[in-house]
Amino acid sequence: MRALTNDQWGFASNCFVCEPTNEAGLRIPFFHDEATDRVTAAFTLDDRFSGAPSCAHGGVLLAVLDEAMAWAAIAVAHRWAVTGETTTRFEQPVRVGEPYVVTARITRPPSEGSATLEAEALIVSADGTACATAAATFVVLGEAQAADAAGGALDGAGETYVRSR
Repeated sequence: MRALTNDQWGFASNCFVCEPTNEAGLRIPFFHDEATDRVTAAFTLDDRFSGAPSCAHGGVLLAVLDEAMAWAAIAVAHRWAVTGETTTRFEQPVRVGEPYVVTARITRPPSEGSATLEAEALIVSADGTACATAAATFVVLGEAQAADAAGGALDGAGETYVRSR
């Protein structure tokens, strides 16, 4: 398993979901399981992120699912991409203070000349119960778009993840 961190791309990030220095954020560390070509993260949400009493807010869960799929686009499909469309199904409550795992995979990689890729993600409880699922279409960014989104030229390892359309 390889840790996925924002600092390897050569630009600053304040990501709400994954950035460890964002004190208002979730600070969830993501990993690329190279054996299964999936992105995974273990997390426990505290009551700052509740919606209904003792349950995590659905918008926060969608952010976790989206982030996992975005990391899959980077680590698995080797593309910078942004969410174009997503659908989410909430199967079971996600309780604050309890451990969960999110996994994501690419279901349709970008083909030659394609501007999109598809991914799916799943949140499961400690006993393996599926709690939330998401599927999304991501719009692949070209090299110039990715550099602009990063606030300038990409340096270091991030360059290997940028592919022109």
